Amino acid sequence: MLGTIMNALALQEEMERLGNSTRVMSSILIPPVCEQFIRRRALRHMEKGRIVILAGGTGNPYFTTDSAAALRAIELKCEIILKASNVDAIYDKDPNKYPDAKKLDRVDYQTALEKGLKIMDSTAFALCQSRKMPIRVFNFNVKENFERIINGESIGTLVSDNSSA
Repeated sequence: MLGTIMNALALQEEMERLGNSTRVMSSILIPPVCEQFIRRRALRHMEKGRIVILAGGTGNPYFTTDSAAALRAIELKCEIILKASNVDAIYDKDPNKYPDAKKLDRVDYQTALEKGLKIMDSTAFALCQSRKMPIRVFNFNVKENFERIINGESIGTLVSDNSSA
C-alpha cells in the first residue's frame, strides 16, 4: 500500500506540472505526506475543481487496490475509473501467447465475465458492474498516454454497461 502512496505523489507532481490543482488522500494516516481520506473532504476538493488522487487502498487488509478504486469511485460519484496498466488495452485472449489476439476497443461487463477477461479482481469488477461504473484500461508505460487520457482521448479499452457502450 505504501507503494501506491509513492505512485500517487509522483502522479501529483505530473498533474501539477500540467497545471492541475491536486490533493493526495489516503486511508493510511501519513499527515506530512498526504491528507487523510474523508469522503466529504474529498468531495469538497472536487467541488473546488481539484483533482483528488487516492492512495493506500482502503487501509484494511484483504482488499486490493482494485477494490479500493472501485469503492472510492462509487463513493465519490466519479464518472469513470482509469485503470493504468502495462498493456495497451484488453484483448479477447492473451496477446503474449496468441498472436491472433484481437484488441477490444469496448467491452460490456457481461461479455468480460463470459470471456473470463481479467480486468480487475472479481470484487472490484462486481462493484463496477452493479453500479455501472465505466472502466478505461490503458497503458501507463507510454509517456504520452497519461496526458492523452486526461485530455479525454479514447485510448485503450472502455468497459461499460451495454446501454452506455
